[in-house]
Formats: sequence, C-alpha cells, structure tokens
Amino acid sequence: MSQVGQITGSVYDHCQLKFINFQAHENHISHETQGLSKKHLVVRRGKPFQLTLMFDSRWNPQTESLVLEVCLGSMSQRIPVQLSDEWSAPQSWSAKIYPGNMHHQSVTIHICSPVLSSVALYELLLHIETKQNRRSCTVGTFVLLCNPWLKSDPVYMPHEVQRQEYVKSDYGVVYMGTDLNVSKRPWSFGQYEPGVLEACLKLLHVSPQHLRDKHKDYLRRADPVYLSRVVCAMVNCNDDLGVVEGRWQGNYKGGVSPAEWSGTADILRRWASSNCKPVQYGQCWVFASVLCTVMRVLGIPARVVTVFNAAHDTDATLKIEECYSSTGEKLNWSKDSIWNFHVWVECWMRRPDLGAVFDGWQVVDPTPQEKSAGIFCCGPCPVFAIQQQIFHLPYDTPFLYASVDADIVRLIVRNGQFVGRKVDNESVGQLICTKRINSDEPEDVTQAYKGVWEPEIVRSYARTVGQPAAEVRMFQGEKLPGLEVSLNINGVPSLGVGIRMCVTVTNRSRIARVLMEHVNAQMKEYNRGPQECFWKTHRELHIQSFEVLTLHHTIAPCEYESFLAGDDIVNLAVVIKDMWTEERVLATREFSMSSQQITIEIEGGDTIQMNQEHTAHVSFTSKLTKTLNEAVLTVSGSGLLQGKHQTRLVHLKPGEKIEKKVSIMATSPGTKLLMATISHSNSPSSFAKSFHKVSVKPV
Repeated sequence: MSQVGQITGSVYDHCQLKFINFQAHENHISHETQGLSKKHLVVRRGKPFQLTLMFDSRWNPQTESLVLEVCLGSMSQRIPVQLSDEWSAPQSWSAKIYPGNMHHQSVTIHICSPVLSSVALYELLLHIETKQNRRSCTVGTFVLLCNPWLKSDPVYMPHEVQRQEYVKSDYGVVYMGTDLNVSKRPWSFGQYEPGVLEACLKLLHVSPQHLRDKHKDYLRRADPVYLSRVVCAMVNCNDDLGVVEGRWQGNYKGGVSPAEWSGTADILRRWASSNCKPVQYGQCWVFASVLCTVMRVLGIPARVVTVFNAAHDTDATLKIEECYSSTGEKLNWSKDSIWNFHVWVECWMRRPDLGAVFDGWQVVDPTPQEKSAGIFCCGPCPVFAIQQQIFHLPYDTPFLYASVDADIVRLIVRNGQFVGRKVDNESVGQLICTKRINSDEPEDVTQAYKGVWEPEIVRSYARTVGQPAAEVRMFQGEKLPGLEVSLNINGVPSLGVGIRMCVTVTNRSRIARVLMEHVNAQMKEYNRGPQECFWKTHRELHIQSFEVLTLHHTIAPCEYESFLAGDDIVNLAVVIKDMWTEERVLATREFSMSSQQITIEIEGGDTIQMNQEHTAHVSFTSKLTKTLNEAVLTVSGSGLLQGKHQTRLVHLKPGEKIEKKVSIMATSPGTKLLMATISHSNSPSSFAKSFHKVSVKPV
C-alpha cells in the first residue's frame, strides 16, 4: 500500500517528499490484522508500525526536521521524529528512526501509539521543517485497534490459542434448542469480508454518543468498557441508527427471517450501504453474533454464549410464574417468561473501575429486552459478579443474575383458583455453554455463573467500596406432598420417530389412592408461551401405599407430523390428581425436535481455492411417514453463491430423495457457510435445515 502525499507550502532548495510506502503487508502480519481491510492500514495500539518515506533528493537530518502529526477529529498530536538506537514503551505518541533505516533518498520511521489510545480511523500528516520554513503533506489514514497481544492493554488475553479463537477466528457455533437436545448453528462472523471493518467504524461514527459530542466520544473510545456499551446499543436499532431490527412473532415480509441469516457480513454491509437503515430482522442469536463480530474487529476478545432456560424477569422479583390448567395445559398468563435458550456475548477485559477480582469475561447482551441507564443495552457485567450475586455493580447485574438463577413457581389453576404449587430452583440456567476452542463441541461454563459463593471475597469487596454485601437468598423447601411425580423423555426426540416419555408416580402416604393422570403436549416458540395442544391423554390409576408406578406414553409420528418441524419445541406436562383429596402435583419437560439432516458434499473436499469454481452436491431423503407436498430444496451461501438456488418436487414421498447440484466460488478468503433448507406447502417455515463449513484459501 503506497500513496503520494500532497505537498503544501512554497518550493525551496530542500528535499521534497516523493512517495510513501505504508508497508501494509509487513505491518498487518506484525499486528495480526491480515485481511481486515484492503483500503486502510490497520494496526494495534501500543505496538510500533513502520512506514517508509521516499524523497526526490537526500534528506539532511542536520538541517531538516521531520515531524509527524496524528489527527483525530478536532484533536491532533505532534510527534517529532527522533534518531534512536533503542526502543522504550512510550506514554505518548512516538516516532523513531533506527540505525540502518536511513538511506540515500529514503527513511523508515517506526511509529507507536500509547497503549490507551482510542479506537478510530486516524489521519497522519508529515511536516518537513527547517529554521526558515515548513512544508506539509497528508501521509494518509490508518485504523487503530485494541491489542489483546499486549500485556498492558486492558483487553490483553494471555494465551495465543485463546486469541486465535476469540479475536482472529471468523467462524463460530451458536447453540440452540433445549438443554435436553442441544442443536448447533454455525455462524460466519465475517470480519475479513470486504467492507466489514469500515461498517464497524461507521457504527461508532453514527452512535448517539458520537453525534452528541464527538470530542468526548473520541476520548472515551480508549476504554473497552465504554466501547462495548456503545456497540451493544448500536447493534439493535431501538433508540439509535442501529444495525438490526428485531421481530419475534408474525411474518417477516419486507425483510429476512432471523432463521435465514448465517453470517454477519451481509448484515453489516446492508446496513452500511443503506445509509444506516436497520436490517430486518433479528432475534437473540443474530444480535449476539453481530456484536461478537464487531468486538473481534475492534480487537476486543469475544465469544457467543447460550443460556438454556433463561429467565426474563420484568418485575425484578427473581421469580417467574408459570400457570397450568388442571389437565396440564400451559397458560399464557404471565408477563415474565422462560426462554428455552437465550444468546448473549462475553467480552474479555480488565475492570479497573471495579477491581481486579472482576477482570475477565463480561456479559454484554445486545438483544433489546430492558433499558439500561435509559437505552436498550445490557452490560458489560462481570461474570464473577453474577456468580457472587453482587447486585449493585455496573452494569445490569440483577437482571442478568435472574436470567441464569431465578426460580420458577409453577401453579395449577382450576376455576380461577390455585389448586397446586411447586417451586423449581434448578431449571433456570441449567446449562450455559459456548464453543470450545478448536472444536464445534460446546464448552460448559455453567459453573462460572453458578459456582461456589465466596462470602469472604464478596464482603471484602463490599467493605472496600462501602456497599453492603449481597444477600444470599434462602428458600424454605415446599411441604413434601403425599404424592410425587416426575416426567422424563426417552432418547432424543427426532422427526419421523415416536416421542417416548416416562411418568413416575410415587405415593409416600400409608393409604392406597385412586388417581387421575392428565398428559398434555403443546408446541411453543423458544421465547414465548405455548400454542395450541396437539396431543393429550388421560386415565385413571390405582396406587398402593408407598408404591412407585412407572407409566409409559408414546406420541406416534402421525400424531405430530402435521404440527411440528425440525427444531420446534414441545412443552410436555403431566398433572396427577388424587380423586379423594383433590391434591394435585405437576411435572413438566420442554424439548426440541431434531430435524433430519440434509447432506452437503463438496467435490475435492471442504477446503477450496479462492476465485475457482467448485461443485457442491446437496440432497435430502425423507424419513417421514407422510408425503410432503410441493417440497422445495433451497441452497444459499454468502460469499459462495449469488442468491438462492432451488429445486422442487410436487410430491416427496417417504423414502424418496430430492437433490440439487450447485457451482460455488469464493472471492475472499476465510470461513464460509453453505446453508440448505427443506420447506413444503404445509410448513410455514423451514422443515429441515443444515449447514456446511467451507474453508477458503487465498490464491
């Protein structure tokens, strides 16, 4: 990368700047920024980078001084270029020429920013000064990012394998479904796609903080806590010119269904090219994945985290009420809710504002649920503060703690009266996971959120800041009933196979009982209450004193195939009623249906060369018991295919195959995803969906 500077001032009998070499290739390798931009030099703060100046005649350091000037908004900093044979970590901007870097008509300058410099696009000027005059020219621009490789940077991450995974990797996996049946959704973060870095910088440039006070915003951008809060709010569009518009129900006409996205690059480029019009539509995993991309681009280590059975506690009671009818039907009566899964981001940084014990992973949640200090953002909140229940720390600790550790109070309702009650203090946050380093398998991080409470650490910190220590919530156990019931799912429920369940009823009293069993199955969305019941059964039971009954039920494929598609979630509930005492007990389970796999194979393997055509074979064989009418196989892939490629069958019978051959070609290196879906006339959404990872090597 080179650029000719524009000289201003009068012409004298001194050297003139002829050419500037940014040494982009060498600098990008040294700064771990290869591939982030073809337009700009991209470097990391606190680490020297170099550029070479070429003159039309010999530069004389005895009579001509070189002064660089770095500009950011209305701020500027003059940097006298010094001749030196040693390097010292600067507290301010510095520029040095080492022995051996001066030649007949060129000189190489090593420039270094302070470690706490602001993340931004800078302008660089050069002044050639003598006692009589000064000539100036614009050298060009460069982007300065955080530096997780530098120990003194607040985002420093100590292990290289972590930096490769949480900063440089452009591929991730989002975990969805339920804790009983976790599904994987690959995601292309796309930080090396053309235009993505520029979109991230634009996001900072149009934030409310920047539009309100550019000078203050530039100064505060040195702080990763501030940066993460600004970016978090800008990922959603609820109160700014943000990137993604959320929609959780209804149709997605005029936009893209959240389930159709497989990468960030398309989203950021659409937003940037539309004059900051929000991209339609997103849900939690889309918001989180976009945020993860932006943070990695800015140099802040980040990872996507899924909380299974996440509580949305709108009234801050740390309790979520769920109501069921006396026959086991779940009712939509509560403003609070349990999301089967919720996806947020953890960002790695030090917290000098809180104390070293709170350094490390911080939760940042861009999904617009509740306001934080008047805006729709959440965090950064130390994971350790959530674990230790220190609710007064910034930011949003009580809300996030409830997400992973609230109680569920399940009520049985009959004729407007509560006739049964059970407190569940285990289900919320039962599994919290993220992608394992160098693997697509999940890493269980539940204990980081719900591990051992350390009262000495909490009290010590509380005394230091003059705040009371967190109170430990103690719950009295429910009065043990004479009846107990549990509900378990056998195996992993899959489309085309019967759903098998086991109900265990225990009579802890000394008398025999006559019971009525009600079992109810409803479809539901992951973040909302259940829909209509699609299967139910009931029967009378006789149980002896201290007896344990084991009851088995199966929902046959023909009983659910008209209602369920791949990854749909089922709420299953059983209510046992004592016919004499009218005592009622309840057990529930929610699980997701595994979809059938769509086979995707690439001729020659999954690693391809850039700018070369390759062939992909996509096929699906139906294992259902019924015929799918108007079946459509759709293949798409950002960075691999233009648009969507489809093939259709009027009738896809059980055991039959639908297939499609497509030619793919990548124009940029990195990790890409091919996505294939099956839909049919009776399914409003995709019936089955599969992803295939493709690694693209540069030419």
